[in-house]
Amino acid sequence: MKTTAPRPKPRPHVKGTTSPRDSWRVQTGEAILRTLGSTPAGLSSAEAATRLLNNGPNQLIERKHISRWRIFASQFNSLLVWILIVAGIVSGFMGQKIDALAILAIVILNAAIGYYQEYRAEQSIAALRQLTAPRANVQRDGQPQLIAATAIVIGDILALEAGDWVPADARLLETSSLKCVESTLTGEAEAVTKHSDVLKSDLVPLGDSSNMVFMGTSVAGGRGKAVVVATAMNTELGRIAGLLTETGGEEKTPLQQRLNSLAKVLVWSTLGIIGLLFGLGLMRGTKPLDLLLNAISLAVAAVPEGLPAVVTVALALGVSRMARSHALVRRLTAVETLGCTTVICTDKTGTLTLGQMTVRALYVSGRHYEVKGEGYSPQGQVLFQGKPTATADHVPLLQLGEGLVAGNYSQLQQKDGVWSLMGDPTEGALLSAGIKAGANREQIEREWPKLGELPFDSDRKRSSITRRMPDGTCRLFANGAPGPLVGLCTQVYTSTGVRSMTDEDRAHILAQTSRMAKQALRVLASAYRDLAVTPAPAMNPEEAEHDLVFVGLSGMYDPPRPEASVAVAKCQAAGIRVVMITGDHPETASAIAREIGIASPAGHTLTGAELEKLTEAQLRKQAADIAVYARVTAEHKLRIVRAWQAREAVVAMTGDGVNDAPAIKGADIGIAMGKSGTEVTRQAADMILTDDNFSTIVAAIEQGRGIYDNIRKTLQYLLAGNTAELLLMTLCLVLGMPIPLLPIHLLWINLVTDGLPALCLATDPIEADLMKRQPRRRNERIANPKFVRTMLLTGLLTAGVTFAVFLYGLRTGTTETARSSAFTVLVFAELLRAFGARSETEPIWRIPFFSNINLIAVVVISLGLQVLSQHSAVVGKILNTGYMPLMDAFGLLVIGAIPLGVLELLKLRSKR
Repeated sequence: MKTTAPRPKPRPHVKGTTSPRDSWRVQTGEAILRTLGSTPAGLSSAEAATRLLNNGPNQLIERKHISRWRIFASQFNSLLVWILIVAGIVSGFMGQKIDALAILAIVILNAAIGYYQEYRAEQSIAALRQLTAPRANVQRDGQPQLIAATAIVIGDILALEAGDWVPADARLLETSSLKCVESTLTGEAEAVTKHSDVLKSDLVPLGDSSNMVFMGTSVAGGRGKAVVVATAMNTELGRIAGLLTETGGEEKTPLQQRLNSLAKVLVWSTLGIIGLLFGLGLMRGTKPLDLLLNAISLAVAAVPEGLPAVVTVALALGVSRMARSHALVRRLTAVETLGCTTVICTDKTGTLTLGQMTVRALYVSGRHYEVKGEGYSPQGQVLFQGKPTATADHVPLLQLGEGLVAGNYSQLQQKDGVWSLMGDPTEGALLSAGIKAGANREQIEREWPKLGELPFDSDRKRSSITRRMPDGTCRLFANGAPGPLVGLCTQVYTSTGVRSMTDEDRAHILAQTSRMAKQALRVLASAYRDLAVTPAPAMNPEEAEHDLVFVGLSGMYDPPRPEASVAVAKCQAAGIRVVMITGDHPETASAIAREIGIASPAGHTLTGAELEKLTEAQLRKQAADIAVYARVTAEHKLRIVRAWQAREAVVAMTGDGVNDAPAIKGADIGIAMGKSGTEVTRQAADMILTDDNFSTIVAAIEQGRGIYDNIRKTLQYLLAGNTAELLLMTLCLVLGMPIPLLPIHLLWINLVTDGLPALCLATDPIEADLMKRQPRRRNERIANPKFVRTMLLTGLLTAGVTFAVFLYGLRTGTTETARSSAFTVLVFAELLRAFGARSETEPIWRIPFFSNINLIAVVVISLGLQVLSQHSAVVGKILNTGYMPLMDAFGLLVIGAIPLGVLELLKLRSKR
């Protein structure tokens, strides 16, 4: 009586590539069946039902969704937002209902935009579920059955054929030319040949587990039978789902952290000043009601009401600009994170490369040819010594091209101008190269009918197809690994015809193979043989594949994107480190990295096996010296990202496969490919590249830097104004003078001189030299010493001229006229200062004046409104201002320009 397989515990998050279950690789099929309580005929329906009840369905567990109300409430998780809310409440108690409603409207708008950006951001696990096969062929009760993939249990026997999705992790029991595409898990575009033999060691990376198949991958060709050893969350895909759950916490971006820190300083400083002045007033015998009015005025003066709106608008504008540049941002705060990125960890396949095998070199009859064109497109030239070839002059090249096409199983299709492949990626590359070399696919299929075939076998390391030639003879076309295939050749095709192959010929061919392999090319050889008799459909390899005529060699690889090297160079000029992390082979990864400028010729490539031996501390120490990681798993990628983060780096992670998703989600900024990327990767990312162009990342980083700069100079403009107001109010209260500005004046100043000009500064054009600067440090405060010095100096200058005008008004007129003059000159000074705030280093006469037309319009309109308040009885009554002659207003405008003039002269002196 069979025993029910125990329910395995979910695989813990470990740093290795193996687990106790990985011992399936080093056990025989018979031993595994005994361990799992199964047979070659499969489980019984009753046993399968029992196991399904005990172990649960074969589907990935989806994380609990965050409710919409919780997402909305999280938008208020900022001290600065609460300062703004308090300011609105204070304004309401003071009777300024319009101002209170305006402030609260800004808060709600900010929350609504943030909610819209973050809604449905937690969809990663749901997308993973879509990668599982909906139905699968299994053996149950000794009969083949088609069942739902969710009903598969440990011990089930799977029947796999070309085109199938693998529904669970399974150990192969039988194979017939089985090849699987595992790019979603390993990042490798090339199909992997599978077998059922026992491996010598269980300490192998995922990409080398040649006797296993994994959930979420697909069968490219051949057939196989396998026993299920892991389902649901215990699969490799389930492990990635678990990693996504671990990295699910959304950390605050550097800008959020800095603004929250600044807000705390602002709050405590304001409370300290208010408390000090309140106590001083009580000692002087000032009425508590008057002191409360003063305290409220100081609080209003200290709070930059427009800051959250400015930050939101600046980020939203950045999102809009990036969308036009093929970068879709899923979270507003991710825009700023891009701006301080110091390290980009990027996948190779499909990100830096095209994700398609392409033949780049051919060797035939002693000549080397260069093959142009990208991807599977058959459009491209074959060059000899840099010049296009002519078929009449290169007959051996045509012979090689016809062999590549005639001995091929794959098909190329064109749809909407894009070529795609049906079949194995390697054969697709050979087919495309054969057509470029002059072979006519349609003519060959029509006039050279297929008679039989010998699919690729891992033991033979080659495939063969026989065809009937137009003259009635039969010919076998073989393509495979150079070593074994050349060993079967007795003749060689040359420009003068076929001749016998010598030992020197063999050595020379193998030397050319080695030469091409050192260029990171995967090399395949092509040969043919004319058969004396018509072969049977089921040929015997030993009888058919011998006495071959060697034709030539094909060298292929997954080429880098044409724009990748330019993008990498721009990153390096901007002080951004680019690190390649791939599941591909070390030699291939190193060659691509050197070609696009990521690694130097002497650079070291660290493999997953080597990384496995490093502790977290060792990896953190060595991370800065390693530019390329190869043969790594999803867990390794996440470890590398965290090692850089432990070095205080702001890390961006790019990729397209499922194996990239955990690192993408764990990075400071996750970037997914929109065209070639999987849905789970897109859902885990903060930003999606709609054109899959690595250079788009550079443009996005430039936008992020520009947005941060705009926010920083806008913040400095706002805080300098608030500092001036606070210093003015504090100085008058300490000296026992009347309050120079009423609360309504302060609210008007914050609305007219802070709000609208600040929005215009936040949308200022990006400075030209931005990508020549080094990135900001992660721990750099937004209010650094230079920021604080400029802010205090600006505040002192503005408060100084305003205090002088107020003092002069008190001596020559009434308190009301003095307040009106102080109020007006402060408004003028802050409006004019907006022009100088556009750059921290360049004086205003070196900044294109009309490059920010919105700021000019806002300043002119605001100046007009201020003058109107002195000539309109209605507006004057609301703002408590009196009549002022135009000449007096002009005089105050000149005085208000003094702070701007001093600051611009200091810029010029500093620059010199």
